[in-house]
Amino acid sequence: MANLGDVFYIVGIISLLYTLTESPFALALVPFINMFGRFISGIIAPWWINRFPLKTLLVNSQASKTILLVVLSLLLISETTTNLFIILTFVGCIAFLDGWAAPASHAMLPRLVPKEQLVKANSFFSIVSETMNLGGWALGGVVVALTSGQFVIIGTVGLYIFATMIMFGIDDPTPFQKNEIKGKWGSELTQGWQIVWRNPLFRSLHVIIIFEAIANVVWIASILYIFVIEVLGQTEAWWGYINTAFFLGMIIGGIICTRFIIVVENNLKRLLILLSFGISLVTLLFGVTTIPWISILLVILNGIIQQLKGIVSETMLQKSATTDELPKIYAVQSALISLLFGISSISFGAIAELWDVRITFVLAATLLGLGALFALIRSRDFSITTE
Repeated sequence: MANLGDVFYIVGIISLLYTLTESPFALALVPFINMFGRFISGIIAPWWINRFPLKTLLVNSQASKTILLVVLSLLLISETTTNLFIILTFVGCIAFLDGWAAPASHAMLPRLVPKEQLVKANSFFSIVSETMNLGGWALGGVVVALTSGQFVIIGTVGLYIFATMIMFGIDDPTPFQKNEIKGKWGSELTQGWQIVWRNPLFRSLHVIIIFEAIANVVWIASILYIFVIEVLGQTEAWWGYINTAFFLGMIIGGIICTRFIIVVENNLKRLLILLSFGISLVTLLFGVTTIPWISILLVILNGIIQQLKGIVSETMLQKSATTDELPKIYAVQSALISLLFGISSISFGAIAELWDVRITFVLAATLLGLGALFALIRSRDFSITTE
């Protein structure tokens, strides 16, 4: 419900901003503000994690998002504000709340299921998430077309309220121990970074994540849109087909994981390396193809590989980190990915505009290949001890 609400809310905001401004720049500010809010939140997340149980963070985050959206809905209904700055302020605040809820939700999963069921749990979690993305964008677009962005935002309030009520029913079996470091604000905020740096597995996983965070920017809407028009020579409809194909691939990848749990469980290290090379190859092939239907197949394949690799790396991390370390590691990931995504989207966008959009995919494939090569060279770091 929360994921579906998040998709509807973004669809509604984009539609509303376009109606108010008809400015592509205003629309581009939405992902940027989202990124900035999550980055700031990821930086200070350890402060919250040390002081409050994960369930408390989840519930309070969702409840606060609900309150903010209620206030925004009331302002829109009463037509009190049509100010771009005020609307984007709400976007930033909601992104900030998401920034410390996401690490909490990911870190809670290993507490709720036995370690031998983590692959299955991660697969199911991913299938639900990507199904909501796939259906949410399509359904949200239809609802906006039939009604308005304002109506969709108001409808999202209902989903948020429902999600908040359900979160109260979560039973976290891990006892909470307050870990406040008095008078050491800087040390507290760098706890997660220290944990990642000191552990070879965590450190090597995050090096790969850095390569991927930079390279995966090529799949953002603006670069894909240019690729569809200039390289594939198709209409905007194919832009939608490619996005749908990617989410479809992600769902298929999650289903594959659930069907071959034992195989995945017993080959985490090999799969991490193999899938890292696979993502690089598929990205390169997509960037050089000019045949539309082949591009669709490659995007589906990319979605499958991305999903499998995500589940593998997630499972490795969850099996190796303690319950105290995990939320702080996820906070580091959130901040790192947000920062790199923002910087890379500007850089890759400039490359696509100044030169050829295909160069961005070749560059991305090269970065992913370097990440895969690093995984191969440092393969000994990815050995985990299962209890």
